[in-house]
Amino acid sequence: MEPEQKSNGALVGSVIIIIILILGGIYLLKTSIKEKPLPGNTETAQNNEILNGAAVIEAELDSMDLESLDSEI
Repeated sequence: MEPEQKSNGALVGSVIIIIILILGGIYLLKTSIKEKPLPGNTETAQNNEILNGAAVIEAELDSMDLESLDSEI
């Protein structure tokens, strides 16, 4: 009988997958750091978003016709 030979294919595949995941994580980390706004501008941007959202909601409320709601009941 011939002795069984061990295969390292699973180990090599696992190492390759781990290396790919590490490289992907580093890439995502670097791109997310580049896209962050400056610390001083974050409050201004958030305030503008809140004001724009409030204006949109107010415009929708003004355009609603509540008088026709009573006639449907």
